[in-house]
Amino acid sequence: MMRRLLCILLLVVAGAASAADNLRPFVSGSMAQIQEEYAGKPFVMFLWSLTCTYCPTELEMLGKFKWQHPELNLVLIATDTPEDRPEIVSHLAGYGLSEIESNWVFAEDMPERLRFEIDRRWYGEVPRTYFYDQAHERLVKTGLVGEAFVKKWLTLVSMNTPSTGK
Repeated sequence: MMRRLLCILLLVVAGAASAADNLRPFVSGSMAQIQEEYAGKPFVMFLWSLTCTYCPTELEMLGKFKWQHPELNLVLIATDTPEDRPEIVSHLAGYGLSEIESNWVFAEDMPERLRFEIDRRWYGEVPRTYFYDQAHERLVKTGLVGEAFVKKWLTLVSMNTPSTGK
């Protein structure tokens, strides 16, 4: 019986790992690529780390929120390293975020360059969340944000989205 449970657990973990094969390396130029992918669209960019105490709370909230609001464009960037990929993938799967199209992990020797590319005033503290509207004007929050704030922001950007008549 115990052996059977272990086999099932391994299959679940292996399935979760393969589900997050979309984890992309965040390198110089990736920020411009993200902004281009979401040109004219609002999105939330969440920076997190495996060692962050508060990040699991936000990842859990974002996973539930994304499930309830599939229209939310969500970008997740782990500030860890590609060597942490198995653990990153496991975390994302655990919060229902492995299917997010825009999952990234820092992948350069000098993370300071990547932080500077994202935000010249950011020194690496996480969790850090960027709320980009349609014009890519951004609102920055460090620390816990919470579902109520995300709902309010999503309502505001939805009200400012022009109707396409579709």
